[in-house]
Amino acid sequence: SPQIYPLYLPWEVRTRRALLICNIDFEHLSRRDGAEVDVQGMTQLLEGLGYVVDIHLNLSSEEMAAVMTDFADRKEHRTSDSTFLVFMSHGVRAGLCGTKSRDEATDILSLNTIYEKFNNQHCQALLGKPKVVIIQSCRGGKVGSVLVSDAADLSLPAPGSAHTTHAALEDDAICEVHLESDFATLHSSTPDTVSWRRPATGSIFIQHLIEQFRNHAYNSDLEELFRKVQYSFGKFPRQLPSKERTTMPRKFYLFPG
Repeated sequence: SPQIYPLYLPWEVRTRRALLICNIDFEHLSRRDGAEVDVQGMTQLLEGLGYVVDIHLNLSSEEMAAVMTDFADRKEHRTSDSTFLVFMSHGVRAGLCGTKSRDEATDILSLNTIYEKFNNQHCQALLGKPKVVIIQSCRGGKVGSVLVSDAADLSLPAPGSAHTTHAALEDDAICEVHLESDFATLHSSTPDTVSWRRPATGSIFIQHLIEQFRNHAYNSDLEELFRKVQYSFGKFPRQLPSKERTTMPRKFYLFPG
């Protein structure tokens, strides 16, 4: 179907690669105990989905950007059909904390950088191919729940660059494409709210994501998998994963057919 992303090559010669960046130890912020479990779980999941995983731990914002540049240039993307980009760290509203971060203004990786590194201008090997972004981090300090009442008038407090068309171009080898397309992003929480992590078992979001992908990736497209992850938080009102900046015009099946 033209509404489903195609697989360009057979499984035997396909070179799927995934990038996983996880910051656990910081110079000024608390250690993210349990994040090692997240790394292990996500690595096993992605390898099971057919991806070779490039793992990088404890990077500053500049180092994260450099790693993304190198990954975007990998020749394997030419014979791949997709990629996963997984980021796990402390976070603020503006982005992800590097290991040298002190506050909301120091050593922060803007989320825009992710999309710039892998857009159709800077990563043409992934042009027209799904780029799945998974972000586990806080996005602020608010708790994501609120107490509600059936009373109509009762209010209760919450607990604790310009596009230009080049008309003169006639070369058949040149075509215009969207600058940013084929992304699908799932954040661990909504804007301004915290994400929760257990020191012994890891992040709740990563646990739920792994469970839903393992149970349903064989017959569900990516959007449906994201919805299942969100639905699984129905009994945990303090956090709700958020699907954002998704520009996939087709359905992406990890195991089509």
